[in-house]
Amino acid sequence: MSRNFVSVIGYVAALAFFTASPVLTAQFGTADEAKAMLERAVAAVKESKAKALDMFNKGEGGFKDRDLYVFCANASDGILTAHPYLKGEHLQDIKGKKGYPLGQEIMQNATEGTIKELTYWWPRPGLDKPLEKITFYTRVGDQDCGVGYYKD
Repeated sequence: MSRNFVSVIGYVAALAFFTASPVLTAQFGTADEAKAMLERAVAAVKESKAKALDMFNKGEGGFKDRDLYVFCANASDGILTAHPYLKGEHLQDIKGKKGYPLGQEIMQNATEGTIKELTYWWPRPGLDKPLEKITFYTRVGDQDCGVGYYKD
């Protein structure tokens, strides 16, 4: 009986370890998750732009996950239509924390049907320290949209 008890305890401990490990390593979003979120965002904008932008701004529908979020801007004038804290700002005026004109690059290079990527320095939400960030972006209709993840 005690041998069975020890086996059960060992099994439970192993199960707890292996099911908890991914949670510990998944504190931040990954490149694959960022790209998948952008692909879902594109589909949402194509289905209903107004509903999609509302979901992006509220972080609903899986469009806010840890440090991943969707941002969009009007392709014509660069006004951010969706962003957790920069909505209403001009995308073309936004520079990375080391001065890189990321907003200008997105507006100039976003292409319908093609996902591109851009690297710059930006702090994680709620923090001040800039980290290397890679953003996937594309044009969908009259919107330039992107999702970025942090490299470290």
